[in-house]
Amino acid sequence: MGTKSGSRTVEAVQIALNIIELLQDREGAGITEIANELGRSKGTVHSHLATLEENEYVVNEDGVYRLSLRHLELGETVKQRLNIYDVVRNELDDLAQECGELAQFATEEHGRAVYLYKTSGEKAVQTASSIGDREYLHCISLGKAMMAHMSEERVNGIVDKHGLKKYTDSTITVREELFEELETIREQGYAFDREEKIEGLKCVAAPVVTKGEIVGALSVSGPASRFEGEFYENELPSLVTRSANVIDINSQFS
Repeated sequence: MGTKSGSRTVEAVQIALNIIELLQDREGAGITEIANELGRSKGTVHSHLATLEENEYVVNEDGVYRLSLRHLELGETVKQRLNIYDVVRNELDDLAQECGELAQFATEEHGRAVYLYKTSGEKAVQTASSIGDREYLHCISLGKAMMAHMSEERVNGIVDKHGLKKYTDSTITVREELFEELETIREQGYAFDREEKIEGLKCVAAPVVTKGEIVGALSVSGPASRFEGEFYENELPSLVTRSANVIDINSQFS
């Protein structure tokens, strides 16, 4: 459950959202478990679950509550309203087949990267990321590629809110080092993840900028044992920047 702030929040809505987020993390949960986890009375939790069930946002299977497929409908609606989604999907499918690796696209929301699409080539390794997952920006190539096109004030605001959590010995955890990295990314046009989030996994990403605005980034990911030398330092950056340019051009006619 994330920490919320602001004097104008509505407690009842917050409780309902906390229930939804809890159920998102679990296959299912009963009233007592939810009440204990959230520090609320069973009566309060039951009332909120009954309302969510009535509106088809949860299902009740013998006292075990789960998120309903209504959330899938909402997610698809949001995704399809992103004007470049079809362009992204087509280009990433081609990119994954060409390089044989895992290709992903993410956008930024509330200071975090949100994965919108992923597709695999024949040699691709599977990662823990799923569509809709949110990730901190500083530790992944997708996030750094997007941050490089944000104002200094915006980047500072994101760091103030989310911090610079350390995942591996390679993670950037110092603000000044992050800004130096972002300057390099702006100059070269692409970003690397050198095992900064997951040991043994490397990525390279390029920002997608349309009409002067950063709308997301795309990346190719793979094992460190394969992502090295000319392939990692030059071939993949060339491929991802090319795909980002294709998305930019095609999105203007979609």
